[in-house]
Amino acid sequence: MSYILLVEDDLEIATTLLRFLKVKKFETKHLTSGEHVIATIKETKPDIVLLDVMIPVVNGVECCKLIREFSDVPVILLTAKVEEEDRVIGLESGADDYVCKPFSAMELILRIKAILKRGRKNLFSNTFTVNIDTYKLTYKEKNTELTHLEFSLFNLLYKQPERVFSRTQILEFAYPDMRDISDRTIDAHVKNIRKKIKGIGISNAVIESVYGAGYRFVAPSE
Repeated sequence: MSYILLVEDDLEIATTLLRFLKVKKFETKHLTSGEHVIATIKETKPDIVLLDVMIPVVNGVECCKLIREFSDVPVILLTAKVEEEDRVIGLESGADDYVCKPFSAMELILRIKAILKRGRKNLFSNTFTVNIDTYKLTYKEKNTELTHLEFSLFNLLYKQPERVFSRTQILEFAYPDMRDISDRTIDAHVKNIRKKIKGIGISNAVIESVYGAGYRFVAPSE
């Protein structure tokens, strides 16, 4: 049974979510502020954290940054904020996903299950590494270097393997300040990334097209 920490100060929302999570056989713990989030995670080691952004004492974004200093536990931010800048800030703080209110409980459950499923898989082999400082990808001692724009796209997908990102989401999250990036530019970057990855001996397309939906990262085949 997976254990979920819910941090939400709106008791109506929290009660609904806790009831729904219980029905879906999740073990849960609920906090109403950011005050004891870090201590609780260290002590109870949840499988995933649902973290409201606008919580008292320490807000959700700051909590997420503090969590990332010691843990890679998956974090889903819950928020009523819908501005693009807020979504980008949330993901840059280390969150794995970002859900805007109002949302359906079932949609949230599906996102939780997708993240937990990814976590159970050993997607990354020790033969494939990514250097976020140099934009280099290394596979079995061969390496290739991506451009800044290519790496922005690649790293967005790589950090959330198997999650499908639409072109609109890629524009929002990988290129938030670049209004001249188009769908065609994204497709061109994907083509170049695939070519470079193939050049270091990876046979499968780790940036995979999902018809009518967008792109996702899948682990290199051994």
